[in-house]
Amino acid sequence: MGPLTEEAQIARLKSELNRLKNENADLNKELEKHKIIFNQALDAIIIFDQEMNFIDANEAACLLFAEEREVLLQHSLYDYLALFPHEEMVRQRGILTEKGVLSEEIVIKLKNGQLKFIEFSAKRKAFGDYDLSIMRDVSSKKLLERERSINEKMFQDLFHRAPDGIVIYDAHGRLVDANTSFCQSFELQKNQLSSYRLKDFIDKDNSFKIENSWSLLAKSEKAKGDLPVRLKSGTRKIFEFTTTANVMNGYFMAIMRDITDKRTMESKLNKSEARFREVFENAMDAIVIWDHSGKIIKANEWAAKIFEMPMEGLLKSTITDFLDPEDPRYLSAFKHYVKTGSIRRELRFHMPNGQCKELEFTSKANVFGGQHLTILRNVSDRIRMEKELRQSEEKFREIFNGAMEGIVLFDSEYNILAANPVSAKIFDMTHEQMKECNLHSLLFRDENELPFDFLLDYQEEAERKEEITFLSRHGHKRVLDFSIKLNLNENMHLAIFRDVTERKELEDRLRKSDTLNVVGELAAGIAHEIRNPMTALKGFIQLLEGSVKDDFSMYFNVIKSELTRIESIITEFLVLAKPQAVHFEQNSIVKIMKETMELLNAQAIFSNVQLELRESGEIPSIYCEPNQMKQVFINILKNAIEVMPNGGMVKTILKMKDSQNLCIQISDEGNGIPEDKLKRLGEPFYTTKDRGTGLGLMVSYKIIEEHCGQVTVESEVGKGTTFYITLPAGSGGTDT
Repeated sequence: MGPLTEEAQIARLKSELNRLKNENADLNKELEKHKIIFNQALDAIIIFDQEMNFIDANEAACLLFAEEREVLLQHSLYDYLALFPHEEMVRQRGILTEKGVLSEEIVIKLKNGQLKFIEFSAKRKAFGDYDLSIMRDVSSKKLLERERSINEKMFQDLFHRAPDGIVIYDAHGRLVDANTSFCQSFELQKNQLSSYRLKDFIDKDNSFKIENSWSLLAKSEKAKGDLPVRLKSGTRKIFEFTTTANVMNGYFMAIMRDITDKRTMESKLNKSEARFREVFENAMDAIVIWDHSGKIIKANEWAAKIFEMPMEGLLKSTITDFLDPEDPRYLSAFKHYVKTGSIRRELRFHMPNGQCKELEFTSKANVFGGQHLTILRNVSDRIRMEKELRQSEEKFREIFNGAMEGIVLFDSEYNILAANPVSAKIFDMTHEQMKECNLHSLLFRDENELPFDFLLDYQEEAERKEEITFLSRHGHKRVLDFSIKLNLNENMHLAIFRDVTERKELEDRLRKSDTLNVVGELAAGIAHEIRNPMTALKGFIQLLEGSVKDDFSMYFNVIKSELTRIESIITEFLVLAKPQAVHFEQNSIVKIMKETMELLNAQAIFSNVQLELRESGEIPSIYCEPNQMKQVFINILKNAIEVMPNGGMVKTILKMKDSQNLCIQISDEGNGIPEDKLKRLGEPFYTTKDRGTGLGLMVSYKIIEEHCGQVTVESEVGKGTTFYITLPAGSGGTDT
């Protein structure tokens, strides 16, 4: 190649090199412009790789994410999407992959915890494998939108829920819209609004008020006042209204409040003030109005009478001129009034004439523009009467609590108002428990008589007495003399109780003793008169039995059996007639009972009755007359067998009642004995059997009594009867 050719080639290369340099300079200038645009752009511009890691970001992006550029480029966008739903991220990424471009919104959470709403657009693989995204912070815009939405919602809530009526109408007064309160106040349905105008509810006499409001609206776009209306039903109301012009699209809005009740109250208040003046001037109590210095500003005529001075002199005085500082109640009353501003007390007041009066007063501060109102009443006579009443009540209380009878005060519902200590003792209760009781339930807990009927029985008589049987809550049966005096005071009645249980028992014992004496005397005579003929009869029957050839043994047996029965009755009579010579000795009660049961075993088997004997623990011997004890057991066991014609079980239990006494319990399964008949067991000639005499149990009771024992009986109709015989254990008794 020649020299010219090489030079030309070199020149061409230089020219190309210069061109490339110039082009590179232009590109650098262009790149510098782009860098300036990139960094100075108001929107955040970010380049991401396919893993959403930050590759580059401008200053706006750093401000948006509140990070230095070097720190931001070390993170991924995912680090700021902790609160953004994962499904939404996957959806957006899918759209960008599919379409190559994406415009959406996301929420990012910065490292300082701040949340931002971001509006962005992205282009996939804008620079090779890198994605380009432009982001803008729209948090303020979102906040404004939210506030506008809230304001609109609040307006709607206020419009529809406001207690006052709100109505929107046009320039002709035609109703366009209204809330529920307005519709209710004007008795309209929502779909009827367009059919009415405001003037449809205004009487001709008040039409000028509507015209005035239109004039005000034209001048200042606001009007307010009172508007009397007449509804279609004829009801008249008064509304307080505030109207604003051009609320929306040239419409007017009026807020209307029903003040009908308010005006009515104002009218009543005026009447009340007139009545107050009437009361003030004609009240029977003293009424005084005074200022903070105590100077009396106004007083009624009765105040002049109570303080016993002319009105002119009273209005020149102060309230403290009449108070007694030496009254021990004065200081506490003064402190209380200063602290609370109101008081109701009684204090001693000095009158100008030197007289002292006890006045009850009510005072209240700041009643009339900082003035004080005091109402006073002379209670001197009442104080004296209360003192006398207290003394009288103390005397009554001493008599009430010291009475020997039980006294109860009760109301018409039988609630006990007061009870003295004796009544609490009678009813086995404390004084506090008595006050919580109902008298009818207490006395007649097992009765079917209604409380109303109970008091009704006493209405015809001012006072009434009767005798009742009372069962205490501890099971103690008592007989009470019971008297009532109705209407002792308003809704207060008096009941007086006297426990006569012991007296009744003594009377019962005395009656039985008299009966026994009579029976004894009668028995002695009868036994003496009958025994001699009986001996003759028995002898001749025996002779006749031996001399009669025919077989009449059955008849003779019946005759001898009946004669033997008569003889046993006579023997029982003689037990009652005179004291028997009895020899007491130490015996085993178990042995006596077994021997008795052996004697009666044949009769029991014949009657299909089983005799059972049980011993509970160790049974000691007792001091007794064994034959008499057998007689007692025979009487009771025979009765038990005879009351069970269809068979059954007679249980006998021997046990110690306590360390000193033995208990013999004999129970049958018969029909039982009613309570009214149970009380009469042991009386002469009283029996529940068809062929009985009543003497067997009477003799048994007498024998047990002579053995220092006791017999009690329990019975339940339909279930059976149980006899409890209590005897002293060990040595005891006497030879008679």
